[in-house]
Amino acid sequence: MKQVFVVRSDLKMGKGKIAAQVAHAAIECYKKSARDDIIRWESEGSKKVVLKISGEDDLLHLRRVCSARHLKTCIIHDAGLTQVEPGSITVLGIGPADDEEIDRVTGHLKMM
Repeated sequence: MKQVFVVRSDLKMGKGKIAAQVAHAAIECYKKSARDDIIRWESEGSKKVVLKISGEDDLLHLRRVCSARHLKTCIIHDAGLTQVEPGSITVLGIGPADDEEIDRVTGHLKMM
């Protein structure tokens, strides 16, 4: 099992900003997860992967694909206090879920 975080590369966020946005997504996904999934994921090492995507439209399309496959997701909207406009979608969090299920929808994306 793993969690995947898909970061918009078009926003040109700094490394620290990306880390903060991914952390927000990790917490939100964790809160949405079923207890059994959390126990299994934690027992397997709590794997996390950060990928990149070109823009908002592609990110929202990926979220729809995830939803159709019943993968839990979360969207992170930035407050706009530093590097991006208020309300900007920065990250899509997916999982935790089985590696194979997530790979079916994210396997084409590159590592951040």
